[in-house]
Amino acid sequence: MIYPGQEPVGRRELAELLRAQIRSGQLRPGDRLPSERVLSQSYDVSTITARAAVRLLRDEGLAEAVRGRGVVVRAPVEPEPVYVGIGEWVSARAPTPEERREYGVPEGVPLLVVTHVDGLQDLYPAHRFKVGFVQTQSPDRPR
Repeated sequence: MIYPGQEPVGRRELAELLRAQIRSGQLRPGDRLPSERVLSQSYDVSTITARAAVRLLRDEGLAEAVRGRGVVVRAPVEPEPVYVGIGEWVSARAPTPEERREYGVPEGVPLLVVTHVDGLQDLYPAHRFKVGFVQTQSPDRPR
């Protein structure tokens, strides 16, 4: 809670307060976040600041907009490993709207792009995959 005499709350501070409620279990997966109006009244911020704080949580993948329900806390996802070999590259980029639909990527979550030695690319939603590196021993290199 914000107390009299404290510094004014901005979007980052409000987002951190909501993050703490999510981490503590006060807000659980599937729970609705308070509305922008409720946040603005409770923390004495503008609705623009409340909207920006909720947007930060959505961009981090902690919350998502659900039609007919508002913004809810997302269930955590344990990422699957993707192994990358020698000579392959990993980068990240924002998905296109079509890729977002095709891969089920929440707003604010990037795609991992694995570029193979032959130039072909594989795409992985960053919230569901983590990158690991395969270390292979060269045949002419002693162990």
